[in-house]
Amino acid sequence: MKNKNLKKLGIYLHVPFCLKKCPYCAFYSLCANETTVKSYVKKIINSIKQWGVALKNRYVVDTVYFGGGTPNLLGEKYIGDILCEIGKSFCLLNPEITLEVNPFTTDNFDFFKIKNVGVNRLSIGMQSINDEELLILGRLHTSEQTIKTIEKAKNAKFDNISLDVIINVPGQSKKKLKKTIEFLREAGVQHVSAYMLKVEKGTDFYNFKDRLEFLPEEAQCENYIYTVNKLKECGFLQYEISNFSKEGKFSKHNLKYWNLEDYLGLGPSAHSLIDKKRFYYKPSLASFLKSEQPTVEEESIDEEKEFAMLQLRLNKGLTNNNYHKKFRKNIPPEYFKRAEKFQKLGLLEMNSISGIRLTTKGFLVSNRVIFEILYGI
Repeated sequence: MKNKNLKKLGIYLHVPFCLKKCPYCAFYSLCANETTVKSYVKKIINSIKQWGVALKNRYVVDTVYFGGGTPNLLGEKYIGDILCEIGKSFCLLNPEITLEVNPFTTDNFDFFKIKNVGVNRLSIGMQSINDEELLILGRLHTSEQTIKTIEKAKNAKFDNISLDVIINVPGQSKKKLKKTIEFLREAGVQHVSAYMLKVEKGTDFYNFKDRLEFLPEEAQCENYIYTVNKLKECGFLQYEISNFSKEGKFSKHNLKYWNLEDYLGLGPSAHSLIDKKRFYYKPSLASFLKSEQPTVEEESIDEEKEFAMLQLRLNKGLTNNNYHKKFRKNIPPEYFKRAEKFQKLGLLEMNSISGIRLTTKGFLVSNRVIFEILYGI
């Protein structure tokens, strides 16, 4: 069977190790010693082999994403070993291979070696260029370490670098936000992920929220709109609610999620979508190391509804062209009917021929707008 007849698959690897848990982070992570890391890598490699046997004849892998946690804590050798096994167990098709990197952990990290083993895209957890905000966010790194990390990556000839930014840090002033945006303009990177701070249950920020100076809702909205507009001036095209890139440098892996394409998640808490079925590993390293099978969600997804929901997160929106390509029919007329009132409020733009897309204002209330369009509730 030739590669062109195979479906494309993304592989996500959740690396659950961190030096310290950030107070806003709800992702599964823990501290680990060398023995635990070694056991994790061994289990990941065995899992890749097993899934390769099951999927190799049906898929080619065109994206790999190391997320976390702090994936670069694995070190160059283990990352190389994992990628080597993916190359043996699956057919690769010019893959985009992303590694998340924490600036605090790169003093002895060899970017040349990591590029040589196959990594060709970096996602650096900058969060802010203001040291005061980094302290509030509980980050271990400084702005100087961010700058040095970017320099090291560029020296190793990485030409696809993304920076993570958090908008609406407690007590954030427009001056500090402007300083971060100006840094993004000058940094010479190709991609920015700008997330509005979300306080989730189980985090320290949630437990101590009464002690923090969170911005009022109006100010949070203003900061988001300001960020979107300034990034556009810097040449970053918004292609999703929180993601911006230079021309042709969008995250191919993340687009799989929003386009409802198949992906395999490995590691504790990692989720997968294969053949319209979702399954996930428990958020427990002990469970993963014991070879406990992933939990399969009982019901198949409502593919049409979920596709529409995810597409409406994209800047291009839900288009008749893409909907017809996937389902051989046009967008349901009731979606347009329900969207009319939001169009009048300036929250979306629509055309029965082209489709529906949210505006920047609409992105701020996307959950409510999308839910009502799809379900009429």
